[in-house]
Amino acid sequence: MLKVIHRRVEEGIHFDSKEFLIANTFKFIFYSLMLSLTYACIYNSDSSLAFCGSFILYGFLTLLLAFNFAHDFSHGTIFKNKSYNDICFILIYALNGAHAESWKKRHVDSHHYAPNVEKYDTDLEISSLIRVIPASKYMWYHRYQHLYAPLAYTSYSLFWIGIKDFNIFFSGKNRKKPHSLKYIASFWIQKSFYIFYILILPLIYSSQPWFIILLGFVMMHIVISLFLLFTFFMTHHVEGVEYPKVDHEGFIETSWLMNQVKCSNDMHPHSNLANFIFGGFNNHIAHHLFPHIHHFYYPRLNKILYEVLLENGVRPNQTTYWGGILAHLRHLKNMSQDKRPISYW
Repeated sequence: MLKVIHRRVEEGIHFDSKEFLIANTFKFIFYSLMLSLTYACIYNSDSSLAFCGSFILYGFLTLLLAFNFAHDFSHGTIFKNKSYNDICFILIYALNGAHAESWKKRHVDSHHYAPNVEKYDTDLEISSLIRVIPASKYMWYHRYQHLYAPLAYTSYSLFWIGIKDFNIFFSGKNRKKPHSLKYIASFWIQKSFYIFYILILPLIYSSQPWFIILLGFVMMHIVISLFLLFTFFMTHHVEGVEYPKVDHEGFIETSWLMNQVKCSNDMHPHSNLANFIFGGFNNHIAHHLFPHIHHFYYPRLNKILYEVLLENGVRPNQTTYWGGILAHLRHLKNMSQDKRPISYW
């Protein structure tokens, strides 16, 4: 079936470089203008309400910029030159405060290799507060996780940039050799740049008192954390997705194709508007099968992909965005129950 999918995609999609350049340039100009406007408003808002609103909107737009550009840069689908892709990827991640290189390594080498497979997919290494894998350890508090999860999610982006990145940087886990000097310098430059431009400059040049600036910063992270985690989780952790197991020799008990298809979830996969907003995250099955193709082509690619899958009796996981949030919470509800003895420690 995989050969059929690739053959039909090659025959059915015309990769027009001029059309791609125009669409990508328009999107970049759009997001750049919106980012510049909202960042300027941070320094020109007289009221505390307008200031916090500008802070929140700016953070939300930097996240969408990462969805639409950094993700594709990490897979090398925008420029032919690898260095250009890497530099732009790092710059956009620096705007969001996250360490680019460590995320890329986990994402490309681990998550894409075997999504939803424990001990292979590093994206499954989440807090013990949330249980998404059927075979994972069950704690007594998981019975309430579908209720407390949205509150727990509000701290995620601050946890990522302030704790998770540093744990990965200083930990020797999954690292065969010491960090290079270039890697170390890149880490500290990215972290210092984020603190400087998002907190120190507003403290110096905005008209708001320090506690309002701090409030705006925290509120921004609460909003983008909710959006980020729900979007991330609904791509792989909703009702109906599968979690392949491995045998005693470490082999995954499913084909590569079915691992990618049955463990991913699409949201509005044929919508150009959704694709423009989410940067291809809504077309997650297509992205996992064709990470080397830019998300601009995913809506038309999905027409072919869905046709082949349905012809072969494979129904892709698909929700709306809001339906995906509910499907994720239902999944947490399903994972809140376990027939095995409850662990209290």
